[in-house]
Amino acid sequence: MRIWVDADACPNPIKEILFRAAERRGIELTLVANQPLRRPASRYVRTLQVPRGFDAADDRIVALVEAGDLVVTADIPLAAAVVDRGAHALNPRGELYSAENVRERLAIRDMMEELRAGGVRTGGPAALGVADRAAFANQLDRLLAKCAGG
Repeated sequence: MRIWVDADACPNPIKEILFRAAERRGIELTLVANQPLRRPASRYVRTLQVPRGFDAADDRIVALVEAGDLVVTADIPLAAAVVDRGAHALNPRGELYSAENVRERLAIRDMMEELRAGGVRTGGPAALGVADRAAFANQLDRLLAKCAGG
């Protein structure tokens, strides 16, 4: 199992949780972004810089992800694509996407986009809070225990 992070928009507190988990469990973690990123000195954490462009990081992740890998992303179309490839997708608030729920989330996202295009103010997500970080860390630990053998 490898962990791939859609890192351009991933909150720093979530990256820190991921860095600790990769080190603790000895799992390769790759931050994929279209800009240079800071990372800790670790044999398990690396960065992959992709060219600037719409969905360039997403496209690279989809091309590299394998069944059983984990992708951390808030991007629902990316989550749907990796779930279709047999990988796990987890958002920074701790929601695990599955074949059962990702299509529903995609439909809601598309509906909200249509509303915004029609001039409706929909607001954005609340700031990432302590409860969100805890939910992410707990879901990550459960998933890693299940998939990476304890």
